[in-house]
Amino acid sequence: MSPSDSKQAPLPGWTVTISRQMGSLGMVVAQAAASLLHYRTVRQELIQAAAKRAGTPEMALAFIDDLGLLDVCPSPESCQAFRQAISELMHEYAEAGEVLIVGRAGQIILYNHPKVLHVRIIAPQTVRIERIARAQGISPESALAQIEASDRSRKTYLRRFYQVRWGEPTLYHLILNTARFTPERAAVLIQTALLKIQPAAELSENRRSTT
Repeated sequence: MSPSDSKQAPLPGWTVTISRQMGSLGMVVAQAAASLLHYRTVRQELIQAAAKRAGTPEMALAFIDDLGLLDVCPSPESCQAFRQAISELMHEYAEAGEVLIVGRAGQIILYNHPKVLHVRIIAPQTVRIERIARAQGISPESALAQIEASDRSRKTYLRRFYQVRWGEPTLYHLILNTARFTPERAAVLIQTALLKIQPAAELSENRRSTT
């Protein structure tokens, strides 16, 4: 990252959503981008706030569902209330701006929001296996099992509740492969995309307001 990169602060009022594969370094990229943009990262606090708003405190454990172990609702009513609270909170965060939202279908819930940049972080399966195995000190076979469980959980969640494919490229403005970019360079690319998309979005908004 060059010194000039960090001087290009994006205009205020925007939000970034991050969708990530397990082992893609998605959280590392998110944290690097949030630091570069001077944005707040929202992940676990979204889950906890939604559970509190929905009156379903047991759902606060949902944030550890990366392996698909706890993606179980106590009742259909609780599930619906929880997802509604997630949606409401995401829109509130997006209206305030200067926030980076990780996971929980932000790319779908905020799909049509005029001031949100949607980013997907990916990596080849072989790279993801190597990273998980090294980070956790486990065998490649165990790492693969975790990755497959995580991918299956995320695919099922989006298909079941939003009727979309998790990997559908049209859900995103930017898809970054961390086998090609370091997390720091990926963060710079997110910043650059945000700087480029802002004038285009504002021009479109001005056109709508004058017609």
